[in-house]
Amino acid sequence: MEQISQQIQQATQLIRQANNIVAMTGAGISTPSGIPDFRSPDSGLWDTTDPLTVASIFAFRQHPENFYSWIHPLAGKLLDARPNMAHYALAELEKMGKLQAIITQNFDGLHRKAGSQTIFELHGNLREATCIQCYRAKEATRIFEKFVTDGQVPTCECGGVLKPNVILFGEQLPMQEFIGAQLAVKAADLMLVVGSSLEVAPTSDLPTLALENNARLVMINYQPTYLDRKADIVIRADVAEVLPQIIEPVIA
Repeated sequence: MEQISQQIQQATQLIRQANNIVAMTGAGISTPSGIPDFRSPDSGLWDTTDPLTVASIFAFRQHPENFYSWIHPLAGKLLDARPNMAHYALAELEKMGKLQAIITQNFDGLHRKAGSQTIFELHGNLREATCIQCYRAKEATRIFEKFVTDGQVPTCECGGVLKPNVILFGEQLPMQEFIGAQLAVKAADLMLVVGSSLEVAPTSDLPTLALENNARLVMINYQPTYLDRKADIVIRADVAEVLPQIIEPVIA
């Protein structure tokens, strides 16, 4: 605990010194809100399921019912989830002008619910769904609320299956979002990586881009990542507990 306390103080000092902070968040920031992550040993969603059989664009087009059967237990948790103190801490850091952008791998929308404004959602969102037959986009909240209740595959008026606007395996990242994220990273003098295992490219390359542009790097994640040895600070702790402790002295 003493080591973590020292690391928290050091991270706070880096935030105080920085003028242009970018935060990159992964599933670990949302697990305290009740949303399971994908890769934690023995508890991650991919621990018992092959993602390519249920969450690739090829599998979705062939058997969308498999995707919806898999995601049904998770969908209710996603709709009911509320931001935790880590989400709110980042939103407050943005309000005071220190944090310029959040780059997230999550599609749960919790950063937006917490009040953050500049968010690059690299893996999509659940606010909209698109028909894979006529390509019409729809506001998705009521669609997914109905799906949670009845478990039926959502369909469009044309009869086509509706796909949530999340990025499945085999799909390209939304280019405008990714370019925006890259520009934000290049301008940053400090990057916070929060709750990400850094195992999914090309998003996982963004902290390296920050280092190449002389930014400082703070990692907060339970599991080790490929960049730990190059980071200024690595904290292995609950992000919902640690991140507010780091940020609160700055925004107070």
